[in-house]
Amino acid sequence: MTVVSVLTFAMLGGGVLLALVRLALGPSLLDRVVATDALLVIISAGLAVYAALTRNPTVVPVLVVVSLLGFVGSVSVARYIGGMLMASADDGQDAGLPPPAEQTCGPAGAGTAAGGEQR
Repeated sequence: MTVVSVLTFAMLGGGVLLALVRLALGPSLLDRVVATDALLVIISAGLAVYAALTRNPTVVPVLVVVSLLGFVGSVSVARYIGGMLMASADDGQDAGLPPPAEQTCGPAGAGTAAGGEQR
């Protein structure tokens, strides 16, 4: 193996570890979905690097299946969360979404005058 291939697989392994940490610690459902999608992208990249380094074309169908699995999974979860938001009567907190920006920026109207201008 060359130095470039070792560094490539090391960086992909680091990305897998970071994605697994986000998957385990993600405070919301959407964080976990993005981490799963990133994990599938990293796996696809690893398969592509392996196929390129070994010049083995038999890995390409597996690469296509993993890529399609990631795409279909992301679309399915997005549609599911969209349905949860439409069924939700409040601000979507039960859907596992982060709080709206109004709640995280402090009291309403802080830093703005009555006409919406900055002080």
